[in-house]
Amino acid sequence: MHIDGACHCGKVTYEANINPENISICHCTDCQRLTGSAYRVTVSASRSDFRITSGDPRVYTKIADNGRRRMQYFCSNCGSPIYTTGELEDAEQVGIRLGTVNQRQALKPRAQFWCSSELPWAEDLGTLPRHSK
Repeated sequence: MHIDGACHCGKVTYEANINPENISICHCTDCQRLTGSAYRVTVSASRSDFRITSGDPRVYTKIADNGRRRMQYFCSNCGSPIYTTGELEDAEQVGIRLGTVNQRQALKPRAQFWCSSELPWAEDLGTLPRHSK
């Protein structure tokens, strides 16, 4: 599936070819802090199927508990997280942030990771009152 997307202000744009089955949720505490939310939703793409079409994202390098470096790319103007990638074999994959994908309505997560760090209420969203706006 071909997708495209942008940061909130539109300064950084991209396009990619993805497999819609490769979408996941991560509940780890790093993802909670890096997104400012309860979890992160990622659309995976191979590096060769992803390209920046405008702008120049900034990078923050996070060092994981296992010592691996993860580069977190974001817009220097609006701060939107856009994608992540790693080093060595991890450099072959790009993790696109679902919220930046224009076609996000058509994409559904297929797996969850680091559920041991999941916030206790995250499973019960269906019980909250809903409002259209």
